[in-house]
Amino acid sequence: MKSNPTSAHTCLATNPNHHLWNNHGTWFLHHTIYPTPETKQRVRRSLKTRDVFVARQRRDFCLANPLVSRHLAPDRMAA
Repeated sequence: MKSNPTSAHTCLATNPNHHLWNNHGTWFLHHTIYPTPETKQRVRRSLKTRDVFVARQRRDFCLANPLVSRHLAPDRMAA
């Protein structure tokens, strides 16, 4: 039986860029998922934008829709 991975994320109101990482001008999403109770996996995904506001929207979409966003290119995500 295949289980859906879970994400242990907390969005801190004091840090609007939580889970975001700027690598030479391009924003990335960085978080951890737990495919099984015994394992964890770090996820790093380019959001393909230099705009922090667009990066926040794409991050929010990815975290709210993990199974859908895994197969979408960042420019196809709801903004």
